[in-house]
Amino acid sequence: MQETLTIGDLSVRSGVAASALRYYERLGLIRAGRTGGNQRRYERAELRRVAFIRIAQQVGVSLEDIRTALDSLPDSRTPTAADWARLSAGWRGKLDERIDLLTRLRDDLSGCIGCGCLSLQRCALYNLDDKLAAEGPGPRLMQPGRPAPPQPPIRPRRRG
Repeated sequence: MQETLTIGDLSVRSGVAASALRYYERLGLIRAGRTGGNQRRYERAELRRVAFIRIAQQVGVSLEDIRTALDSLPDSRTPTAADWARLSAGWRGKLDERIDLLTRLRDDLSGCIGCGCLSLQRCALYNLDDKLAAEGPGPRLMQPGRPAPPQPPIRPRRRG
């Protein structure tokens, strides 16, 4: 059985592109040794770290938070099932906020599509006179922890 994996082997086994693996390595998420010819060689345990990274990303955890989690492990070891349980419990609050935000976004998109206008002029009713600009840059209505804004009245469109 092969003791180490080339980047191509790790890519095939993990289903992650070699370019992404090099990026993960630059971020310190995975580690590679080097041969005399300076080729990357990965310990087999790096497969589990890559799987951990991909699963965490799929549930919406940022690479920065993943790195913090991996750095918290003793001796930079590969995460175990117990590690996943502990770390994912710590991410629960952020994930709940993201779920709330996505739910609100979905509901607002449905409402917008339902009105039939699909125009910025109509949507300007959501933020009449740009009052939210005083709160700072970026989207203000769709922030985690902020209550959903009241829906503007839908006025019939005038034809002609």
